[in-house]
Amino acid sequence: MTKKIELAIEGRLATVTFNEPDAMNAMDGVMMKELADIVEQLKDNSAVQVVLFRGAGRAFSAGGNVKAMLDPNGPMKMEDVMVDLSRLALAMYSMPQITIASVHGAAAGLGCSIAIACDVVIVEESSKIAMNFIGIGLVPDGGGHFFLKERVGTAKAKQLIWSGKVLDGKTAMQIGLVDELAADGEAWNTAQQRAQLILHSPTASMAASKKILHAAGIAELEQIVKLESEAQTAMRKTADHREGVQAFVEKRKPNFTGQ
Repeated sequence: MTKKIELAIEGRLATVTFNEPDAMNAMDGVMMKELADIVEQLKDNSAVQVVLFRGAGRAFSAGGNVKAMLDPNGPMKMEDVMVDLSRLALAMYSMPQITIASVHGAAAGLGCSIAIACDVVIVEESSKIAMNFIGIGLVPDGGGHFFLKERVGTAKAKQLIWSGKVLDGKTAMQIGLVDELAADGEAWNTAQQRAQLILHSPTASMAASKKILHAAGIAELEQIVKLESEAQTAMRKTADHREGVQAFVEKRKPNFTGQ
């Protein structure tokens, strides 16, 4: 059986690939748990110094699997999912390795949270970056509130979350949401080049600076993922969430009522 998350380690470089190309790497509970487990393992692997994140097929990741959310008693138990997403966010923020996201196609919802959690975010010009949980009546998770605030500040983070606006690579670069713009089809080459550049740098010094800069943020991130878990569990029970998911599946505009 093919793993939903693939890990390849070559010397000091690890590559994590989201491997559900037919679903644009939309993540179900199994995939989220696999990813959290892998990132926690890498965090403790002192032989690895750079970690690349990428998506197989046409997209980085379209986020959480919306169809899987339709069944409240299905395999995506919200409480379990939030535990795994909290583990993932904390491991990504505290891992000593330098992390690079290679984004092509969509990085939406949870896919966006994972991308912007990386130290270096490389996107293609036509990439579609969106913190679009609002469309199905949910809040960002996977530390999305924290990573968005870190990159663009609180005021801008609120606007992006509330609007669910889809940004192309150029716009994401202009507002400081991402770090480097690549031509279409070039994100992966650019990411590999950046990885080699880092591997030929004093990585111990880079990791030390990362640890110092992230030290104060860890307690805040812990608080934010706890609040995200509480809010997401509550939002899953709302009429607006049910309507948002139904509208998504039926490909129509949702009729939200604030309930």
